[in-house]
Amino acid sequence: MFEFEKESYDKDGFVVIHKFLDKPELEELQNNLERYVHEVVPTLPSTDAFYEDASRPETLKQLQRMGVDPFFLDYVNRQKWKGLAKALVGEEATSKQPEWFNKPPSTNHVTPPHQDNYYFCLKPANVVTLWLALDEVDAENGCLRYVRGSHQGGFRPHAKSKILGFSQGITNYSPEDFTSEVAIPLQPGDLVAHHGMTIHRADANMSTTRHRRSFAMVYQGVSCERDEAAFNRYQESARAQHAELTAT
Repeated sequence: MFEFEKESYDKDGFVVIHKFLDKPELEELQNNLERYVHEVVPTLPSTDAFYEDASRPETLKQLQRMGVDPFFLDYVNRQKWKGLAKALVGEEATSKQPEWFNKPPSTNHVTPPHQDNYYFCLKPANVVTLWLALDEVDAENGCLRYVRGSHQGGFRPHAKSKILGFSQGITNYSPEDFTSEVAIPLQPGDLVAHHGMTIHRADANMSTTRHRRSFAMVYQGVSCERDEAAFNRYQESARAQHAELTAT
């Protein structure tokens, strides 16, 4: 199962699976996300719920550590998700907690080019992000853009991005990188999976009416070990940047 997807993932560093969740599965997830946003988010610290403008709840842009809720704590064990992750990383894989992302209408925040494993600091980098579209996603509202095959080139240099929720961005993203990007339009329920070393980014949401919401889980293979020194350096930088951005 997932042999074709595995082949594309290994070659390109990402793969799209259309209609990964059927309508009832998607409705269940969306209903629980709506409940979480209305009931749980108001109780969370600022490190777990990021806003474009904290005075405007409608500008909620990112949720982390969603395992505080029993539904989402258990959701990482759904067989459909775990089975896909296992097939792509080639070994048993586990996920800690889901995340939720949004680009609200007319909010000018971009997702800087980055490699997820710069945040995770895992060796080997046998880690996959499963990113599910909750809205129609296209160029206007900020679809993901990948540099094909970039998972095979090692780490690129990163530095502070000044973007809350994505504290580090690639510093030498070149015109050649931009021209080689692959844009990924998706429908609700479609999923894109990308390798932890794959370079990706997203533009701002230029729509005045549409959100760009997504749900993601990161699965790491059982062979992965964290580089604690590198992870501590990243955490210190992220905390300092969070403090700077939330103080303004």
